[in-house]
Amino acid sequence: MSTSQQPDPRDRPARLTVGVVGAGRVGPALAASLQLAGHRPVAVSAVSDASRRRAALLLPDVPVVPPAEVLERADLVLLTVPDDTLPGLVTGLAETGAVRPGQLLAHTSGRYGAKVLDPALRAGALPLALHPAMTFTGTPVDVQRLAGCSFGVTAPDELRLAAEALVIEMGGEPEWIAEAARPLYHAALALGANHLVTLVAQSMELLRTAGVAAPDRMLGPLLGAALDNALRSGDAALTGPVARGDAGTVAAHIAELRAHAPQTVAGYLAMARATADRALAQGLLKPELAEDLLGVLADGAALPENGGDR
Repeated sequence: MSTSQQPDPRDRPARLTVGVVGAGRVGPALAASLQLAGHRPVAVSAVSDASRRRAALLLPDVPVVPPAEVLERADLVLLTVPDDTLPGLVTGLAETGAVRPGQLLAHTSGRYGAKVLDPALRAGALPLALHPAMTFTGTPVDVQRLAGCSFGVTAPDELRLAAEALVIEMGGEPEWIAEAARPLYHAALALGANHLVTLVAQSMELLRTAGVAAPDRMLGPLLGAALDNALRSGDAALTGPVARGDAGTVAAHIAELRAHAPQTVAGYLAMARATADRALAQGLLKPELAEDLLGVLADGAALPENGGDR
């Protein structure tokens, strides 16, 4: 059996003790993947019952301790807390003396780069931003999904190799993101992934209303093909009534959505306008058809949510 893709053990960083501050869906999975690579999880902080269950499931026998004690025990600390919580947490840990010189401190926020860790850097820590471009469930399947997952990596130049090595050990693919580009990078991921969940959930609800017993089974092949086509071909993969300029069909859609799911109309109109713009730019939508289509969309936006009763 070929071992050409196996890393040379001499190229691996030293085995590290690993701590997790914030046992949400991300931290325990990353620590579990590092454990598979030979590192040793030694402590995790968890507050809610759900986070304690996740820690017990993915990191059995790893003690649950306060955040300061996690830093006391670990060489590498994963800060896996919500974005808005991260700056205050870092400042608090640095001010209380919990940060040790030479300690690797890695956060998993997509929004922030390494500068959010500056208070810890001044205390001697080594700052890393390692954001997995993946959605997490809080179950062992997350560890498997890390294989081939891209990570947005930001770190000082002297720590770049260490950051990339850790990502590779977790099974991921490092992608270097400049500090100033982190907010745009994160917005792009949220636009694609977070809003996709909303669109799919709305589509399933509408199919159930239309009498489809298994909307997930109906949508699976369709959405899988659409995603594959989009990733391969970009705007050239656009299809459907908006890209074709079928104004009558779009008008019928809007009328049905107003009758059965008025809360979805605004989203439909916004996405239809964006699709029309891209289809026009690509030459997929003929200008003479676009005029009627855009008129339908404008009329749809002008109507009140209740269909005009006011």
